[in-house]
Amino acid sequence: MNLSITALKPLSGSIVLPGDKSLSHRAALFAALAEGTSTVNRFLVSGVTRAMLNSITALGIEWRLEGDSLTVVGKGLHGFTAPAAPLDCGNSATTIRMLAGALAASGTACVLDGSAGLRSRPMNRIIDPLRQMNVPITSDSGCAPLTLTSRTPDNKLAAIQYTLPIASAQVKSCLILAALSADAATILQEPGPSRDHTERMLAAMGAAITVEEPYTVKIEPLAQPLAPLAITLPGDISSAAFMLVAAAIVPGSRITIRDVGVNPTRTGILDALREMGAVITITNQRVSCGEQVADITLTAAPLKAINVSGESVVRMIDEFPAFAVAAAYAEGTTMVREAEELRHKESDRITTLCNELKKLGVVLEEFPDGFAVTGGTVQGGSCAAHGDHRLAMSLALAGLQSPAPVVVQDAEILNESFPAFTANLVRLGCEAGEA
Repeated sequence: MNLSITALKPLSGSIVLPGDKSLSHRAALFAALAEGTSTVNRFLVSGVTRAMLNSITALGIEWRLEGDSLTVVGKGLHGFTAPAAPLDCGNSATTIRMLAGALAASGTACVLDGSAGLRSRPMNRIIDPLRQMNVPITSDSGCAPLTLTSRTPDNKLAAIQYTLPIASAQVKSCLILAALSADAATILQEPGPSRDHTERMLAAMGAAITVEEPYTVKIEPLAQPLAPLAITLPGDISSAAFMLVAAAIVPGSRITIRDVGVNPTRTGILDALREMGAVITITNQRVSCGEQVADITLTAAPLKAINVSGESVVRMIDEFPAFAVAAAYAEGTTMVREAEELRHKESDRITTLCNELKKLGVVLEEFPDGFAVTGGTVQGGSCAAHGDHRLAMSLALAGLQSPAPVVVQDAEILNESFPAFTANLVRLGCEAGEA
């Protein structure tokens, strides 16, 4: 599918987005590890969450999906059955890394595999500490497929005190899950902040997880079964980012996105857009299942260039493709540094993003750990998604105010995380063409 989106008038209106992808992943898997029936409303139905659902089916877990309401019948931490074939994690690193932790805890023999893109993602980040915990896991030169052999429930894993080289919610979550079957408390330290959805959700289910100090988490072995979930997930801040950037670059726009998760480990994009000049207000704040939820209103204003580095990078790591488009419409040159982690996503998001934006006339300079974007240089043209859902959506936004249309080739990959992307932009006043 080729996708082209334009905005001939200011964007306006109020929308509610699908449930958070990160929370949907966790809710499905953690519900499978609980004992009893869980209900998860506003579950994100997309390519990546289907990979998780298909995987827990292969592990012997029954579930039912009615619209966006997911019901899962959990069998407990050691309730998985060994699958007859390798689990296909698709293109989702979250799926393979979190499943590795869950399988390590359960002691279930399994092979975890996925797409060619997933096979290129680094897995030693979880393999090395899992082996320190005595998890029987092997890999293909540090990449998928990953093979875990069986372990009896009375053969506890070894508790560790481990410092993650890079702050990573995926790696941390993998190790937290494995630690539920350890012989003592496990302590994980990070060099900076990362998403804490796993800690919040597992704690709500009865796990003994505490934050000892900034960036340090202590996980006690599970003393009682995880309680089932009964939750409604908030909207995805990463999906909201695309709508917010769209409104920020179209003069005169004002939009509201209701019921969005505003976990402080995920709101770096709000801080960045505010610093650039967009007017953002947060209202109707509340807490649901340990997660902060609110309504976000953005009013467009002239954007100016900013510099992003340090802890802000982790708090907006998935939003940089969309942020780069906002920078392409800002006055001045925006600088992003200390973001080398972007090279290890669905694509090398530094090189690929820079190359594709250059096709649209954007003036950029690439660095080993980031890039610089000169604003006011979008011209239009044809570009490609490279199998990266966030890149596809971000490139489409570049055409909202470009002198010539922007056509994104192979844009159907956006269905991996945000199938309603185009429909929501149209609802706000954009015009879209697909071929």
